[in-house]
Amino acid sequence: MAEAMRQEQAEAESGKDAPARSDSLPSAQPPTTPEPLRIGSPATSAGGVAAVVSAMKHAWGEMGPVRGSRTLLQVNQKHGFDCPGCAWPDPKHRSAFEFCENGAKAVAEEATTARVTPDFFRQWSLMDLAAQTDHWLGKQGRLTHPMVLREGATHYATLSWDEAFTLIAQELNALGSPDEACFYTSGRTSNEAAFLYQLFVRQFGTNNLPDCSNMCHESSGTALMETIGIGKGTVTLEDFEKAQLIVVIGQNPGTNHPRMLTALEAAKRQGCRIVSINPLPEPGLQRFKHPQALRGVLGSGTPLADLFLQVRINGDVALLQGLGKALLEREAKHPGTVVARDFVEGKTLDFEAYATNLGTVSWADVVEQSGISREQIETTAEWLAGTDRIIWCWAMGLTQHRNAVGNIQEIVNLTLLRGSIGKPGAGVCPVRGHSNVQGDRTMGIWEKPRPAFLDALSREFSFEPPRHHGLDTVGAIQAMHEGRVKVFFAMGGNFLSATPDTERTAEALRRTRLTVHVSTKLNRAHLVTGKRALILPCLGRTESDVQVGGPQFVTVENSMGVVHASRGTLPPASEHLLCEPAIVARLARAVLGSRVAVRWEWLVENYDRIRDLISRVVPGFEDFNRRVREPGGFVLPNGPREGRFTTQSGKGHFTVHEMSRLKLEPGQLLMMTIRTHDQYNTTVYGLDDRYRGIRSGRRVVMLNAEDMKELGVQAGQVVDLTSHFEGQRRVAHRFVVVAYDIPHRCAATYFPEANVLVPLDSFAEKSRTPTSKSVIISLALSKESPALPASVS
Repeated sequence: MAEAMRQEQAEAESGKDAPARSDSLPSAQPPTTPEPLRIGSPATSAGGVAAVVSAMKHAWGEMGPVRGSRTLLQVNQKHGFDCPGCAWPDPKHRSAFEFCENGAKAVAEEATTARVTPDFFRQWSLMDLAAQTDHWLGKQGRLTHPMVLREGATHYATLSWDEAFTLIAQELNALGSPDEACFYTSGRTSNEAAFLYQLFVRQFGTNNLPDCSNMCHESSGTALMETIGIGKGTVTLEDFEKAQLIVVIGQNPGTNHPRMLTALEAAKRQGCRIVSINPLPEPGLQRFKHPQALRGVLGSGTPLADLFLQVRINGDVALLQGLGKALLEREAKHPGTVVARDFVEGKTLDFEAYATNLGTVSWADVVEQSGISREQIETTAEWLAGTDRIIWCWAMGLTQHRNAVGNIQEIVNLTLLRGSIGKPGAGVCPVRGHSNVQGDRTMGIWEKPRPAFLDALSREFSFEPPRHHGLDTVGAIQAMHEGRVKVFFAMGGNFLSATPDTERTAEALRRTRLTVHVSTKLNRAHLVTGKRALILPCLGRTESDVQVGGPQFVTVENSMGVVHASRGTLPPASEHLLCEPAIVARLARAVLGSRVAVRWEWLVENYDRIRDLISRVVPGFEDFNRRVREPGGFVLPNGPREGRFTTQSGKGHFTVHEMSRLKLEPGQLLMMTIRTHDQYNTTVYGLDDRYRGIRSGRRVVMLNAEDMKELGVQAGQVVDLTSHFEGQRRVAHRFVVVAYDIPHRCAATYFPEANVLVPLDSFAEKSRTPTSKSVIISLALSKESPALPASVS
């Protein structure tokens, strides 16, 4: 491996692998100068006093003590606002402090008192802004005015809302086809805004509605639709109280869904076993110190995971097939004790094909490809065989591989084998990220709408929606790059930083005629633009929304299919902000004019009118306005949860998958991108990854200590990373080496800094989700920064 690294370094120094970027344009990537790091020991527990201190530091620092404390008391309350962070559901019996550390950070980011005004844009050019870090950009505050970047300009300038909508309408109506425009959606958008948005886009004439789901849980939806008939999870929060075994695989709830730890702790204290499966040990699954419990503040907290399986990156199919194989071997020895025969024979199809395939799988391959010992696999299988009250939870660790759909369907196989679905305390639980990403899809934000949904739209609005499929996120980038999409409109999000292949995505955006971003805060996507660009500032989730009909509320759908209300309480950050439904309504009127009969702005006067439309179009939303006003909202229908598979056959489907095999050349590693504890998606709250002991910096690559010896690198050295895909090479410069507890020949880097290494054309089969967790890399010492001493605390 050391020789391979020397060859890699020689090629890098020759300039062969220089990234495709231009110094004459605003940089698509944050500055590559690594910060002096402070490296300590990883934490062994999550939560506790440290989490409270961190939450209050961010909240009070951004909002002030009084405003900050009052605002946090409204988070996830029945008459407050839904946290703009993750989509974890609210308990029936809520405390006064129904937020987590990262939820408090998300609220503080949005409710900050800092402002980005027109004077700011007069002072800062695009080139100057692009030289700043993503953290710095976000900390400048809330956007206050609509802004335009005219062709050839170096600075954004103000314009009126009417001028903005007129500009967009001129560009859209000048296109040769509606399919030359693309309309992206972030998961923060409310149900009401999302429904109006998809209606406008389809009345304009296209299904080009990519969204952030394409990059995260698209694999989950695809896998589950094929096997159980619904692209959502099947459990409720109450099921966690009844489960006897919870398996958390490819997920880090301590950072990404901290309130989930409360549910896991409650289950654990009732005797439930927990198995954690992940390439990295995560403190949130080792021990939880509940910040609102005396044992969490003064005591040692509650141990969570009974067993930690440190799987190799993308070794999940091998592990899951090993578990299935072990279960079937137990069944062979003791017939009728493991396989839920009545369930399998009466409610499923293709079990024999599944069992036959596992018969061809060797234990040697299982152990080698997963990195897990047979003994640990047998222990887990024993626990699986001991109960049918099993919940499987997962997130991006499973969904961002080429075989991602197979990963999840192997979980379904085990669930069906044990009959662990459609009963209390059992089922599958893909844990969503953004707080309404699931609701947006329910509202029709999808490039592949089902015919029944389009038929309902046609009946309600008397028009013929486009029937051909539109572009997903990968397809949208490809189409912009090829000149087939000329206008890009984003309802929220930070598209440039969230997507793979940063330099290629940037070039794609630069080839458009117009880019438009509906945003609350400044981000890097505003700096890499088409010939012209607009920033449209909108209300945040925390802010009061007053329309002609009085104060309004919006609705969201959480990870478990519960739809409930969200009411902002803070004054808007600027009198010039518009709510998202109003932005869509005024845009639709400007673009479509008298071509359609929808009374857009009348709908926005009272959101009940939008919800009435939803109730007549979207199944499960009947009597929407009454039901959403009930305490806690209402639960959407879910056939598999209720014991009915909603596949075309009416049965659950076992599936057969080839075991993925890791093939690396000498000197190569398999890299995954992950979040720090100080960020949410592309929003960077700070520079500390407290739980992993990495502070004051983000440009790091975590390596196995034995791999470091073989590669000839030491902790603190600065390296350039090169990804390898079908003869293509991409380079990310100046990452600091950190020794970490990670499986052999695996590596971890932070998102979005390492997105430049993720090939656009490398995506999951069927779901087309970018493979951000399966990137083959090599490394070479950086010529520009050969060493960066890191302090050890």
